[in-house]
Amino acid sequence: MSQKSDLPQESTASIELLQRRRFMATASGLAVATAVGAALPLEALQAQSGQGYKTLATPMATTDESRVEVLEFFWFGCPHCYAFEPAINAWKDDKPEYVNFVREAPPLNPSWEQHSRAFYAGEALGITDGFFDQMFNRIHQDRQPMRDPKKIAKFIETLDLGVSADKFVKAMGSYTVQTALGRSMKKARQAGVTGVPSILINGKYLTGGSLAGSHENIIRVINELSDAEHKAAG
Repeated sequence: MSQKSDLPQESTASIELLQRRRFMATASGLAVATAVGAALPLEALQAQSGQGYKTLATPMATTDESRVEVLEFFWFGCPHCYAFEPAINAWKDDKPEYVNFVREAPPLNPSWEQHSRAFYAGEALGITDGFFDQMFNRIHQDRQPMRDPKKIAKFIETLDLGVSADKFVKAMGSYTVQTALGRSMKKARQAGVTGVPSILINGKYLTGGSLAGSHENIIRVINELSDAEHKAAG
């Protein structure tokens, strides 16, 4: 048995008209949203689609154009960088020969500067491999902030890398390190880096935790894009 509305016929008609108007407004809104989505930049669409990376509007130069460059932006004090190191180190040990892996430590925050200076001092003195993991462990395992240049230098001296504390402090304040800081910040700005760890593949594609979602996916993106860039280069 059908039920009739208790509302007058005019009221029922008014409600139906209001419902139709709401439906049309909703449909129009969806159409506009779809159109806006279609007009999004390529990098935004790629991030939304789950590919795990975004494409730079303007590609950046790499240090060796004959190889595919994978560049990691990091900070010694970053817990996310520390957690990512086992994954990127395992990848580095097994990476294809055509891939050139480099690191930059831009001081995106002024409080990062001494860690950045330590990294570039190590680069300048040729001892990066000897202190890189130890510096991470000192900060995150031993809970030592390592923001004082003299304390950093004293720690480096204990690693028996053939570099005295005085020599390391001087290197941290050198023109070479100052130049490296400026270079790293310029690259970070060009790549649109706002957090670390961030990975730039061949100066064209940026990935990281917020885009890829996991360490495994970051490595997957690195491998897939490096392979594609290598094949494209012939």
